[in-house]
Amino acid sequence: MKTIGSFAAILVAATSAAAQSIAQINGDRFLSPFNGQTVANVTGVVTAKGPDGIWLRSVKPGRDKRVSDGLYLYGSALASNASISVGDVIVVGGKVSEYRSSKDYLYMTELGSPRVTAVLERGRAVKPRVIGRDTPSPPTRQYTALDNGDVFGVPNNQSLVSAANPRLEPEKYGLDFWESLVGELVTIESPRAIAKPNQYGDTWVVGDWAATGANARTGLTMSDRDANPEAIIIGTPLDGSDNPTDTRLGDRLSTITGVVYQAFGFYRVLPLTRVTVTSSLSPAVPPPTALTSSAAASGGGASCGGVTVGSYNVENFYAGDAAHVQAVARHIVQYMRTPDLVAVQEIQDNDGETDDGVVDADATLDALVGAILSLSSANGTSNSTGSRSSGGGGGARYPYTNSSTAGVLYNYTYISPPNDVSGGAPGGNIRVAYLYRADVLRLRNANKGSAELANEVLPGPELKYNPGYVDPANAAWEDSRRPLAAVWELVSGNGTRNGNGTGKPLFTINVHWTSKGGSSSLHGDARPPVNGGVEGRLAQAEVTASFIADILAEDPSAYVLTAGDYNEFAFARPVEDFASRSGLVDLDAAAGIPSAERYTYLFDMNSQELDHVFVSPGLAAATLGFEHLHVNTWVSYDDATSDHDPSVGKFDLC
Repeated sequence: MKTIGSFAAILVAATSAAAQSIAQINGDRFLSPFNGQTVANVTGVVTAKGPDGIWLRSVKPGRDKRVSDGLYLYGSALASNASISVGDVIVVGGKVSEYRSSKDYLYMTELGSPRVTAVLERGRAVKPRVIGRDTPSPPTRQYTALDNGDVFGVPNNQSLVSAANPRLEPEKYGLDFWESLVGELVTIESPRAIAKPNQYGDTWVVGDWAATGANARTGLTMSDRDANPEAIIIGTPLDGSDNPTDTRLGDRLSTITGVVYQAFGFYRVLPLTRVTVTSSLSPAVPPPTALTSSAAASGGGASCGGVTVGSYNVENFYAGDAAHVQAVARHIVQYMRTPDLVAVQEIQDNDGETDDGVVDADATLDALVGAILSLSSANGTSNSTGSRSSGGGGGARYPYTNSSTAGVLYNYTYISPPNDVSGGAPGGNIRVAYLYRADVLRLRNANKGSAELANEVLPGPELKYNPGYVDPANAAWEDSRRPLAAVWELVSGNGTRNGNGTGKPLFTINVHWTSKGGSSSLHGDARPPVNGGVEGRLAQAEVTASFIADILAEDPSAYVLTAGDYNEFAFARPVEDFASRSGLVDLDAAAGIPSAERYTYLFDMNSQELDHVFVSPGLAAATLGFEHLHVNTWVSYDDATSDHDPSVGKFDLC
């Protein structure tokens, strides 16, 4: 350590303004009490340098856990000044400001236009604060008192952090915790990746502190009122290196040291150097489902004793992307093991995102069923039928031979939406569709509806249109996908255990509700955070649930199943309202899936479930198994086929 005495006179001359400490500038709230004021004689030790500024820590850190002893000095000239180094104790002045790049983000306190008026010391040792050891551990459930106990609460956007500016309670609330460390040099020991990095390599992690919702892959699954505030994102390294972009869920990382910062809607740690993966979990991909069709395997007709149903959002699927076609087909064959019925979402029209008025999707679905046939033939999976129904109800047929190498040939059915009304990628006209094995299932009294015709529940119950859209003219479906309702029966032969009849009809509703576009960050200013599209999903829940309730009013014991991308969490109000109004049961609960394993999607710090299957009480009692297949959430971003995982259930329809 070396003291620089020649700056003493400068320091004395600079004391005409009252000295302010870093702790005083930060204060014990989100916004600085000195915001907009010019301060002088701020003393601190340089803890880190970045491309646009430097960070200071109080020479004598305080004991108030609510107050950060770190401060960012914004100024590229200072950052590039080679005479200022980590370990220097400097005296600075400048203007305190609160910066954010969007009105939706939280502010970050910084010192702008900084001027160094003295260097008091060089070479002081800088020791990072270890999170969870030198600091409290991050809170594990609540983000802020302004959420009123529910980060998913509706109505949301009821208050703003920037307006309320509450006093920090870092041992109770996650935002308060990270705010109390902004500007500080910290270390995260034993970090693990709990999500995939974004395109810049920014990666969500937790360290060796307590966490809730840990799943078997060591990610954090969100749950009722808990969106895992203990997690933190690792941002761009300060030394100009690049974080890896192929990190996977559950990867173990080397110790991370960096400064706590606020940018792009999230608290984050900017590491001194790049993140390094030290180990990955095995196996790299999950095994195929154990739920295989007993119906398809029975031969000589379908057995009702074990019918499999899958659901998969195949993400902007169209025939022109040959690699994607093959990848989706591979998942259906090798991991889902060709369920008897598959509800698929995000099927684009025949020419994808070319906005030319084309709405039919026969070519798109032909490509998928053809790829499945080819792959399943190579796998030695047999199918006992060769017909393929087009979306237009056509009777096009593929030749086949009834042998062990014939493969699985799906029929499909769908209804084309009107042009440019279903949301999604412009021009793509995404819609839901069904693939079904015609050796096992058929549409009961098939009578296809149209984009304009509303399906109805008739006495029996039966459907007026099979398949048919649910209330397609309802305003709830603006820029969204109409649910497709159908009723199925097993082909003749082995419909009951004694080989007579076709078992019990299965009513299905394939859904893809309005997206969460327009949502705000969980670390954002609005509290509770804005849940984009929630009003639309509430309306869609009511329409969908009412239709299902009509089926169960006709026959409370009817077998009803809804599957698809709800774009909402099971514990959020749209899905809760849907379950209550429809009378259906969450299949996760019916099948005993542990709460932490209920995920089909990764977003920000959370493993989460947007894709659900709900069943009637009668079908819940006939459930033989249910699985989420993490073929996309476990792999790197570049290796994922879709942003959603598929699911498969097995049912006794006798």
